[in-house]
Amino acid sequence: MKSSAPYRTGQRLPLEGGAQLRLSVNPRARRISIRIDARAGEAVAVAPSERRLSDAVTFARSKADWIAERLSARPSGTALVPGAVIPFRGGTAVLEATGGAGSARLVEGGDGFRIVSGGEGEAFARRVVNLLKRLARETLTERTQVHLTALGQGPVTLGINDPTSRWGSCSPMSRSIRYSWRVVMAPPAVLDYLAAHEVAHLVHADHSPAYWSVVHRLVGDHRPFRAWLRQHGGDLHAVGR
Repeated sequence: MKSSAPYRTGQRLPLEGGAQLRLSVNPRARRISIRIDARAGEAVAVAPSERRLSDAVTFARSKADWIAERLSARPSGTALVPGAVIPFRGGTAVLEATGGAGSARLVEGGDGFRIVSGGEGEAFARRVVNLLKRLARETLTERTQVHLTALGQGPVTLGINDPTSRWGSCSPMSRSIRYSWRVVMAPPAVLDYLAAHEVAHLVHADHSPAYWSVVHRLVGDHRPFRAWLRQHGGDLHAVGR
């Protein structure tokens, strides 16, 4: 039977001021909310059901000025070129060309981190991203295992990708966890929180008080880590854009 709902998840609508709104349904959501997708350059209205998308649109339209302000303040892209400085493990890393066609590698010295790589243009950028993905997989695999062990959980399938907004996702039924490689640029404690956040969903699939109690057991007060991602996540999504 065809749905009579006026809006559908994934639909995009224009807002006053030129901003674009994407509609999204998340059955885990307890209320209607608006978030800014810095990577896509649009606002996202989240509703707990498709039936509530009309309310989400109305709410978003009432926040059009706030949305326009947030979108205009989002970070500009950071090209992955020699000489660029990118966030890395809570600090920064300088990108350096070595000539030739060698793979990118991480160098740590007294002056901080450097990522040195061969290649030119897109090839240089691709090597840098491949290195960051590899480092993300190594670190997230380690921290995920730490939290799995702490909760007495068995192994999971771990994936690294580049979602437009979410930092991670967990599928308890298939026991699979996916992470954004970009979190390797965040402080180690934030990355560790993300691993704990997703592993805790193997115990509780929702975001109930019981779920947050599991997260607290693993990493303590999670609020500073979530706040860091809200404040600086746009900078991480800007890298390579």
